[in-house]
Amino acid sequence: MKPQAPHCQSCQFKESSLFKQCHLQELEELNESKCFNSYKKGQVIFHEGNRPLGIFCVFSGKVKVSRMGSDGKEQIIRLAKKGDTLGYRSLIDNTKYTASAIALDETEVCFIPATEFNKLIDENVKVSTDLMKMLARALGDTQDKLIHLAMKPVRERLAEALLLLKSTYQEEGKTPFSISISREDLSSIVGTAKETVIRFLSEFKEDGIITTHGSEITILNPEKLVKISSMYD
Repeated sequence: MKPQAPHCQSCQFKESSLFKQCHLQELEELNESKCFNSYKKGQVIFHEGNRPLGIFCVFSGKVKVSRMGSDGKEQIIRLAKKGDTLGYRSLIDNTKYTASAIALDETEVCFIPATEFNKLIDENVKVSTDLMKMLARALGDTQDKLIHLAMKPVRERLAEALLLLKSTYQEEGKTPFSISISREDLSSIVGTAKETVIRFLSEFKEDGIITTHGSEITILNPEKLVKISSMYD
């Protein structure tokens, strides 16, 4: 059975999304124009190199945004959660996607066509301002990531990656934090070989910082991860 599409006016993420400054009529128009799609784990939401046709709003699940390096290795450049918006930079810049968005688990996404989105930002100054702030934050995050990749050793970057997963996906009131993630995806976030990630995860496990069960990682001592990740700050 196809899942019921959320209504934009009553969406649980409305107040924290790019569309929080929309008027009721604008939300109604977005709702009428959008498509609601479901993706299985590993399915591509949009492809690197394709032209953007609109923007994507994550309603449920987890998404990785990644690109292929010149060496053929995947590099994860962003993690997205429910309530996040994807694909806006390429649409605004009128360029092809520089990365792909892939579902990390069962994911539901709303797609808003470019014509409707462009009409909204042309007519609503507050939404345009929030979009510029979002672009600025994304640029700052990218700069921080590049600095950390250049300056920090792998052990510190792995600790930071685990904290990033925790801050992105931990649900309020749920402790300790656990997430199922492949070692390939984790190594793509850290920017190193899978074997290196496995070795340092074993060290973290021996130190009582994490525990693992298959692909699932549970963080037992986030304070120790913070200490490790900030050793070179």
